[in-house]
Amino acid sequence: MRKIIIITGQTATGKTKLALQKAIEENGELINADSRQIYKKLNIITGKDLPKNSIFHLKSAAGKFQIGYYSFPVIASAAKNLSRMREVSSDKMRIWLYDTVDLKQHFSSFDFQTCALTVVKDILSRGKTPIIVGGTYFYLYHLLYDVETQNIPPNWVLRKQLNNRTVEQLQKILTEENRELFESLNESDRNNPQRLIRKIEISNYLSSRGSPPNRRGDVAISSTKRSPVLQEKLNEEIDIKYIGLRFKNKESLHTAIEKRVKERLKNGAIEEVKQLLKEGYTANDPGIKTIGYQQFIKYLQGKNSKEQAIEEWKIREHQYAKRQYTFMKKDENIKWLEV
Repeated sequence: MRKIIIITGQTATGKTKLALQKAIEENGELINADSRQIYKKLNIITGKDLPKNSIFHLKSAAGKFQIGYYSFPVIASAAKNLSRMREVSSDKMRIWLYDTVDLKQHFSSFDFQTCALTVVKDILSRGKTPIIVGGTYFYLYHLLYDVETQNIPPNWVLRKQLNNRTVEQLQKILTEENRELFESLNESDRNNPQRLIRKIEISNYLSSRGSPPNRRGDVAISSTKRSPVLQEKLNEEIDIKYIGLRFKNKESLHTAIEKRVKERLKNGAIEEVKQLLKEGYTANDPGIKTIGYQQFIKYLQGKNSKEQAIEEWKIREHQYAKRQYTFMKKDENIKWLEV
């Protein structure tokens, strides 16, 4: 039976490094499942960390999205110390679905499912193992599972609090709470205050129960040990292995994020944002509505200090890591490893 490996978990836990190791062991290729790294031009703050000699290969276009992969020598990658590196030729390590979407385009979990299925089929057709790696669990859930739904009751207290907010304020609230849910909306719904309030209501309900939503905002409660949706799309039974990485305590989380932010500042995080603004991108572009970029845009526009931007970036990363695990821990298929 052919297999697919899923590697997910909290931000800054070393998911890609583990995925590279598994790719060597399992003759595999990586598929990115990070909603930030799927965008073009977002390199330093999102931590793509590709070797300098990586080469992009365009495979196909799925509508408005470009599907391709980066190839790079494994010896020059994060896997350089792995015992089996000699078994991988220097041009065969691939990672798919980086730089797929323009910063001005919206990208939903449905779009991810479409793109990822295309890549999974390609990898399997060449006798290799797809290794899907990333922390955007909403993407993974949409790809993997059948979804059962239940109605979410209205929260009248919350609705009263939100009724006087502007559309822009409601958009900001929903984006900060559940970016993927916001991106699943069409243009009409994104500018409809009643629809936005309902989605915020749904996001609050889901967060309180740790259940990921589907694109309609319904509660997903499947706990099947296999993946009916994915296997149906592939028209075969697949052995799916789930690995999750989580921090063993708050101190480990804080240390990892402190280190990550420091490294990315050193690598040119602020300069990256400056260049994006120079090229005409704004804080309202879908791809730019991302942790780190929003904070430094405010700094560069004189709305806060550099120190405030850095501190807010760290806080947002901490909050994101907590939300990730809140959703993921309900998935009984995931085998957790602590870091």
